[in-house]
Amino acid sequence: MTTTKPSLGASVAAKVQKSEAEWRQELSPEAFAVARQHGTERAFTSPLNDEKRSGMFNCVCCGEAVFASATKFDSGTGWPSFYAPASAASVETQEDRKFFMRRTEVHCARCDGHLGHVFPDGPDPTGLRYCINGAALAFNPEPTKD
Repeated sequence: MTTTKPSLGASVAAKVQKSEAEWRQELSPEAFAVARQHGTERAFTSPLNDEKRSGMFNCVCCGEAVFASATKFDSGTGWPSFYAPASAASVETQEDRKFFMRRTEVHCARCDGHLGHVFPDGPDPTGLRYCINGAALAFNPEPTKD
């Protein structure tokens, strides 16, 4: 199992560590199943898939900023998709060999919450598609200017 680490000089807040009982108490059943038990929500069920406002997508577990709306695109897959994380230090990856497949899992660098997977079929400028479960995200819109 290979895990990527943030680059040198990148700042990451202290790791969030909680018991399973604490996570269960704080998260919805769906968010717990996805983020803490490495589940996957059904395609096209998250309202965040259609979110078009400017803002930040944060980890539902710890609030870490993980994806900016500026990197979101419509992949047609049924899950919120991004071509890059909010910062190099906000997410980590590791190989996922479940279900006889070989994929790259994406998780929050701060709390290890499972976010989704990354694939090499995304748009420019990275060529990556971070296919992320909406249940693992909380959207924080930018304030509107009056």
